Amino acid sequence: MKTIGILGCTEIGMLLSQKDLALPVFDTTQIHALSAVDLALER
Repeated sequence: MKTIGILGCTEIGMLLSQKDLALPVFDTTQIHALSAVDLALER
């Protein structure tokens, strides 16, 4: 089983990044923002 971290709070991505943690992390604010741009541009 693989362990990951999800930065699920909008402010947490401003405080922590991948370089601060030993496990893979996913910033949900960034994921949602990029998805919104893709949708708006119909990519």
